[in-house]
Amino acid sequence: MFQFIMDSRQEFSVEKMSKVFGVSRSGFYKWLNKHQLAGQQVDPLDAAISSSFDRSRRTYGSPRVALDLKQQGILTSKSSVARRMRQLKLAARKPKRWTRTTLVNEDNPVAPNLLNRDFAADRPATKWVSDISYFSIKGSWHYLTIILDLADRAIVGWAISDEMSAQTTSVAALERAVARRKPKGNLIFHSDRGVQYTCDKMRQRIAAIGAVQSMSRKGNCLDNAVAESFFKTIKEECIDRHEFTSRAHAWSIIFDYIEVWYNTNRIHTTLKGLTVRKRMNEKQKLKCRINQK
Repeated sequence: MFQFIMDSRQEFSVEKMSKVFGVSRSGFYKWLNKHQLAGQQVDPLDAAISSSFDRSRRTYGSPRVALDLKQQGILTSKSSVARRMRQLKLAARKPKRWTRTTLVNEDNPVAPNLLNRDFAADRPATKWVSDISYFSIKGSWHYLTIILDLADRAIVGWAISDEMSAQTTSVAALERAVARRKPKGNLIFHSDRGVQYTCDKMRQRIAAIGAVQSMSRKGNCLDNAVAESFFKTIKEECIDRHEFTSRAHAWSIIFDYIEVWYNTNRIHTTLKGLTVRKRMNEKQKLKCRINQK
């Protein structure tokens, strides 16, 4: 059974095959580490790389696998991991190109670009970036709105809708972000110039929480690069891997990706190899030390 799982890893995840065959993943990796193939012991590093790749939901490339191994006390170079992953035929999917969904109303007021591509933040709820993208459910377009906190790269608010009104997209995501992070003023809220962000309802809600709006320059997607990068990631690692059968199904899958994986366990290179949760814990410990002085 374990031999079949090993031979089929490129097509199916170890997690799924383990469930189907009623065996444990830990049992498989223990077997993989000890099993002799063609008279030679399977290299422990190869087993560790395979385990890391599978735990990442088969999304990590060699840089993140190397970081994951380092956190386990296994020191090896990215080039060595890349070479071994090629030998093991372990490869993350390459992202597809995606189309922007920005709808602009030229009559609405536009905020200046206060963020100015400064994507660093020392404290949570001081810089948020937001964007909207679409995906298909059985041929019907639906829209995912996200708000990302630049302090720890957490998705602090998100919403799924089947139409593009501000109430069901930007405003809905903002309400969830406010409930989660409870901003206390001094917040820059950055987005593109889409009508969902320039409309009265959204501008008034942002002002009500003591935040100021910032918007990308016309036709300049790099001004909102972090939010756009997230959509590239979620489409590559989640949305493009599923055929959603209903809105409830899509919500369940996207919830699992954002809340269970991205906000909790996924390694972020911009956080120096930390997960969002570990980054938040570090910030909290630093805050406690400062308050004690």
